[in-house]
Amino acid sequence: MRSVTAPAALPYRHVLTVPAGPGAVRVARETAEQALAEWGVDEHHEAVGPALLILGELVANTVRHAAPVSPQTTVFYAAGPDCLVLAVHDRHPYRPDLTGPDASGPGGLATVLELTHGLGGTAVVRGDKDGPGKSVWITLPL
Repeated sequence: MRSVTAPAALPYRHVLTVPAGPGAVRVARETAEQALAEWGVDEHHEAVGPALLILGELVANTVRHAAPVSPQTTVFYAAGPDCLVLAVHDRHPYRPDLTGPDASGPGGLATVLELTHGLGGTAVVRGDKDGPGKSVWITLPL
C-alpha cells in the first residue's frame, strides 16, 4: 500500500462549515473547485471529477440522515503534491461501517467507496473524541 502524507502536514488546507440543508452540497462542491484551482490542482486531473462526486455524496448523506441531530456539517479540504484529502463531519452518533452492509448496498456510501478505491484511495470513519459525532475521511492520490 502506498504511503501518503498526513493531512496536518499538507501545505494546502481549508475548512468550511455550512447548514446541513438545501444548498450544502452545492456550496461544498463550489468551495472545493475554488480551493483546488487556487492550490494549482488541474481541474482535468483524473481524481478531481470523482473527488467532487465523492464530496457531494458525503455532504448529501449528512443532509439526508444527520441534519435533525447535526444542523451543521463541516468539510475539511487538504492537498499536497501527492494527495487530496476530503473529510465530512457531522454530530450524528451513527458511524457507518465501511466494510459491511453500508459499503455494499445501493446508494451514496457504496458509490463513495467504489470511486475512492477505484482511484487507489482510502476511506475511514473517525469518531469524535468529545462526543457522538464522526468524520468520513477520503484520501486520494494525485
